[in-house]
Amino acid sequence: MAFERIPSRIAFVASETDVASAALRDLTARYGQTPPDQAEVIVALGGDGFMLEALHTYMALGRPIFGMHRGTVGFLMNAYNGEDLPTRISKSDQVTLHPLRMSALTADGNVVEALAINEVSMLRQTRQAAKIKIFVDGRERLSELSCDGVLISTPAGSGAYNLSAHGPVLPLDSNVLALTPISAFRPRRWRGAVLPHRATVKFVIMEQDKRPVSAVADRDEVRDVAEVTVREDRSIAIPLLFDSEHNLQERILNEQFSF
Repeated sequence: MAFERIPSRIAFVASETDVASAALRDLTARYGQTPPDQAEVIVALGGDGFMLEALHTYMALGRPIFGMHRGTVGFLMNAYNGEDLPTRISKSDQVTLHPLRMSALTADGNVVEALAINEVSMLRQTRQAAKIKIFVDGRERLSELSCDGVLISTPAGSGAYNLSAHGPVLPLDSNVLALTPISAFRPRRWRGAVLPHRATVKFVIMEQDKRPVSAVADRDEVRDVAEVTVREDRSIAIPLLFDSEHNLQERILNEQFSF
């Protein structure tokens, strides 16, 4: 879906790096600066890490975000070019992302909720391997996974940590999630699973005192978890804008043929 209008009110936000700050000064001098809650579109300047921060920070506003690469990794970013930016934005393609909602029960009985645009990861906290039981839609699917960790990824995040852990790259419109082990010891041959996006996944941590585990939803970490439940939250829609010739769907497809 194309954005299809030339925005006159743009909010520019940038990471704290020198190159991103210089871009911020240049673009605000050219196009002015609008507060994010009054803008038609938000332009994020930085790398993928900053883009995730921006998506979380401005998620509630529902404003489309157009990222331009002024950082390290730029999978979620468009190429940087400040010329005729409003027209460029008007020709961009819009994709809608839905985050994962994590509900983590800690060993001391607290419940912590967080949202993840990329993935939710269970990670061992000590030298001891984690032991994790996995349920999908209330049914036990794996009685014991001995591992460094395990993650569940959205299609948008499938080319990030999930790919590094040898999980599948998922097309944006696939309506599935990737469940991927991280350095699995037992069962050695289990390579993970592809689940319907409506699935509810519960991770139960075994031997919690001896093998503590943390749960990480993008930028939010919860230590010493006992149980973690993850599901996609379709009530939240996050609009992203990409240049039509190199949109996110195309980037994800290209990742499947990268060596």
